[in-house]
Amino acid sequence: MRPSADSGRPVVAAGDVVAQVRAVGKTYGSGAAATHALLGIDLELRAGELVALTGPSGSGKSTLLHILGSMDTPSSGRVTVLDQDITSLDDDAASAFRNRHLGFVFQFFHLVPSLTVVENVALPARLAGRPAAAARAQAAELVERVGLADKLHRFPDELSGGERQRCAIARALVNDPVVVLADEPTGNLDHTAGGAVMDLLAELGAERRTAVLVATHDPAVASAADREFALRDGRHDPAGFLVRSDG
Repeated sequence: MRPSADSGRPVVAAGDVVAQVRAVGKTYGSGAAATHALLGIDLELRAGELVALTGPSGSGKSTLLHILGSMDTPSSGRVTVLDQDITSLDDDAASAFRNRHLGFVFQFFHLVPSLTVVENVALPARLAGRPAAAARAQAAELVERVGLADKLHRFPDELSGGERQRCAIARALVNDPVVVLADEPTGNLDHTAGGAVMDLLAELGAERRTAVLVATHDPAVASAADREFALRDGRHDPAGFLVRSDG
């Protein structure tokens, strides 16, 4: 991979592997009290691909998301994003890498109530050190792209649930990440709004060559993904959980 001339993000082609999970395990506690949240997980994420991360409650989905997002470290194995071993980074380096190369979308939006839509979207870019005018211009472009051009200066409590999630998606993309991690992004939305959000994630991920990993319990979400990666009791379940998958 080579860096682009403008953003510093490596130039990736659709289908390039941008993240790898290799033999990752996560154990909490020790001895008889040990809980094995993940056991020998292998996963690749490719540019432009949308993967549904499925499994029953307690299967390890959130743990895997946190490890991929550099918010937790595995007990064994390694995780690389853009060929960088993120499991070896200290807290400051992990935070900087996370802000620059990873995007996050959550079930409950986590927008800042006192900031407008465009200010919320621009926030990660400002935290990455981008000048205010450039950050705002990029944010405004993304706000328009997700269909909120007429809500640019509204506050989160003036938006519907679907509109808040669209704002959160724009915020997740403002630093042009190579991976977006979405934790139940439709869980707080009705069927119509949820479907629109998934369509938008798939479309923008393919368009921007961003890998999107969506943790979900919703069969409709899983069936809309390019493939399903299912977990059961901390292990990969090749049979799938919500839909059949070849991976």
